[in-house]
Amino acid sequence: MPTKMKERELTFSQAWQRYGTLGILVLLLVILAILRPSFFFKTSTITQILSQSSVNILIALGEFFAILIAGIDLSVGSVVALSGMFMAKLMVSGTSPIAAVLLGVFMGALLGFINGILVNSTGLHPFIITLGTQAIFRGVTLIISDSSAVFGFPASFSRFMAQRIFYVPVAAIIAIAAALILAFLTRQTKLGRNIYALGGNRESAWYSGINIKLHTLIVFVISGICAGIAGVVLLGRVGSAEPAAATGFETYAIAAAIIGGTSFFGGKGKIFGVVMGGLIIGVINFGMNLLSVSSTLQQVVMGALIIGSVTLDRFVAGRK
Repeated sequence: MPTKMKERELTFSQAWQRYGTLGILVLLLVILAILRPSFFFKTSTITQILSQSSVNILIALGEFFAILIAGIDLSVGSVVALSGMFMAKLMVSGTSPIAAVLLGVFMGALLGFINGILVNSTGLHPFIITLGTQAIFRGVTLIISDSSAVFGFPASFSRFMAQRIFYVPVAAIIAIAAALILAFLTRQTKLGRNIYALGGNRESAWYSGINIKLHTLIVFVISGICAGIAGVVLLGRVGSAEPAAATGFETYAIAAAIIGGTSFFGGKGKIFGVVMGGLIIGVINFGMNLLSVSSTLQQVVMGALIIGSVTLDRFVAGRK
């Protein structure tokens, strides 16, 4: 009997890790289809969900790497805002959209580099460092924008970001492309294996010859790049750069990563799960807006999701 119970517990853990996130997404879609069938069964609805989810997915992809090494990046929302504002200022001043976008993504990488350097040089937990840089980056955004929105981008940029290829928004294609590249990095490269090893056991990774500080720096640079790309997508979707843009988006990023099966204790997670987690956040936001749920209650739901996901992660790990 104990053997059978043990097998049953192991099967539950494996089933949840493999299909839990996808099951949650399907369940949410079914509930939304039942509650609002007239809105749900439309191509425009699916397109809108994909477009809204793209920013969540991109930020969550960067957050995934920070959590994978048992850290966290609370500055991602501010990085999105600052890199987006930087791009907007460049385009409005006459810089070509391509150059502005590349410089904006570079800005995201630079901000991630700053986070990594501070974490390595101070020895403080990333929670403390990124909590501080979150405020600093947001303050810089307010300064360079003079606390005002920036709009009036070149028509070529707006047209490109508004395009759909086979009904799929460009924003979603960008997010999918980023996910595929990062999936290759985690599964097929030595760098990816080292990052997993670092998150699984920091001391063992050090004894194995892995450069802890270098890989920590790379992780935060990746997070910054993803946030910078998210800034591009957000500019294209909203049509303006707001100083308060992406406020609280770090909550969505953390929730998407954890719901997607990334262990908050490091060393475990997959890019596919993060993408599913981002879609779940997008469906929840879209559904609550569709049902006229207040934004205040939406924050309550996101907070509850994070607590529930981490609790479930620990429960499943314990059973396994």
